[in-house]
Amino acid sequence: MTSKTTERPAGTLEGGAGSLLSAAAVRSAARRILNLAAEGSLPDWALDRDRLGSAADLVANVVRERYPNLQIPLHARWRHFVFQGRDLWNDIRGARAWSSSAEAARAAFDLAITSVLLDAGAGSRWHYRDPLIGLTVGRSEGLALASLRWFERGGFSADPRRDPLRADADALSRIQASAVEDAFQSDPDNPLQGAGGRAVLLNRLGAATLARPDLFARADLPRPGGLFDALVARATKGELPAATVLEVLLEGLGSIWPDRPSLDGTALGDCWPHPALRGERPIDRFVPLHKLSQWLAYSLVEPLELAGVRVCDLGGLTGLAEYRNGGLFVDMRVLVPRDPAALGRIHAVSDPFVVGWRAATVALLDEIAPLVAERLGVTAQELPLARVLEGGTWAAGRLLARSTRADAGPPFQVLSDGTVF
Repeated sequence: MTSKTTERPAGTLEGGAGSLLSAAAVRSAARRILNLAAEGSLPDWALDRDRLGSAADLVANVVRERYPNLQIPLHARWRHFVFQGRDLWNDIRGARAWSSSAEAARAAFDLAITSVLLDAGAGSRWHYRDPLIGLTVGRSEGLALASLRWFERGGFSADPRRDPLRADADALSRIQASAVEDAFQSDPDNPLQGAGGRAVLLNRLGAATLARPDLFARADLPRPGGLFDALVARATKGELPAATVLEVLLEGLGSIWPDRPSLDGTALGDCWPHPALRGERPIDRFVPLHKLSQWLAYSLVEPLELAGVRVCDLGGLTGLAEYRNGGLFVDMRVLVPRDPAALGRIHAVSDPFVVGWRAATVALLDEIAPLVAERLGVTAQELPLARVLEGGTWAAGRLLARSTRADAGPPFQVLSDGTVF
């Protein structure tokens, strides 16, 4: 359901459409979708829970291989800046004399927010060639490396020569698709999917930053990194729940997503109606997913903690509804399309086939996480979902894709405009 009324910040609503803008709403809707699949009443997907144990076996084996000591970091964008054991962001950060830990955190926020928003699927043909480290990298790591180099050059800064390591609202608002293509080395032989969509997303990020000085301009010119100060202000005795990080992101960035549903004047972002859901209220028929926003929330944990703010209750966030996690369950035949030919078609992100798959993925991640911990001989508290994702389900999904399909892509194609996956 789409409304043409003027959008207003989600934080102005106590209920109604605003109740879809939380991790709790994502988890609740995902469980409803999975329950329908378990009952055999989800139109596009069947559930075979008997296969979940085999999927957990695979994930546990992948975790053991990647992290033999089980010292697994959080699932966050920062992992994608590490190549051959070298942490490129640490190298860049270490060469800069920050005036304070808060200023360093604002720069990290600027990088994380822009890089995550640029992380939508690039396509199997695209790669980034970095002469500084001598690597050619594709997919999410390639996108991370390209965005890091763009940030390092001052591509998002209002003063790239004197203060490159920042993102400013005015500079973001002026970025064009050609600049994205240049930064990501896109050309006919190396095509990047959704360059125009990525430029629009950065433009809208700039506009949203200018529109909410209460969230983005606490200590400086309007910039995404100003969100650090807004989150610090919400901490109690130095602690901040992870779910609050997401809710502030959804409030501040809700207007940036183009061509998304809205309800009662509220931009819903990565939230879609599904015909199998029933309820008296319009919100009962929507499935919130908020994939990129949750990926970003996970990625803001480390800069917050480096600045002295402890992020607690990470379990308040959910797994990510994206094609590596989702591909794991399809390739392991935990989720089985009712029409096998559907895997050969191209789908819009709003298609019930895609919405149902993504929602069921979120619910299944909650179910597989304790199974993986059990197989590794630790408790679910010792190996929470945020570490299972990194350890983990994302890597296992990629491994299966590489062994199953020549292009190592997802189990079916979803139209990418550069703003979803």
